[in-house]
Amino acid sequence: MVFIMKKCGVLLIVIILFITAGQVSKAAQASSGAFGIGIMLGDPTGLTAKYWLSNENALAFSLGNSYLGSLRFGFDYLWHFDAFHSNVVKLYAGPGLAVGFGRSGGWLYNNEGSRWYRADNNFGLGARGVFGVNIVPRRTPLEFFAELGLMIGLSPAFYTNVEGAVGFRFYF
Repeated sequence: MVFIMKKCGVLLIVIILFITAGQVSKAAQASSGAFGIGIMLGDPTGLTAKYWLSNENALAFSLGNSYLGSLRFGFDYLWHFDAFHSNVVKLYAGPGLAVGFGRSGGWLYNNEGSRWYRADNNFGLGARGVFGVNIVPRRTPLEFFAELGLMIGLSPAFYTNVEGAVGFRFYF
């Protein structure tokens, strides 16, 4: 009998937590705005922010560590596409720029002798094209995303690289 009472108590606590979480989510959605901040893992790894200009266009920013240098700042202009006819899942694509400062962690191809070397420049610059998918669960201030990008390095040398990242943002 005591065992059944404990099970009912645990079940009641779980139900109360789900109801409370739903109410907090509704309150957060009502106060969520066009600006979100979060974390991304991959290339780059660090902080991410996004500002929605309209229902289809947004500016995405990243600040973190990458092969361009110890510190990397990135900026992308994104177009969102309703490829799945869904308000939850959308595809996006767009152009961007990345600037890295400090010792480079990347390997570049050297045409002299066909060998690889590590660059020690203090500055790196690259243009990129990004393609991704974002998921915005209903009634939440969250966005989850996964993206792939093609980086064309302009400085310290001309090179290409494929990069990818996953992450989330919280909107307020």
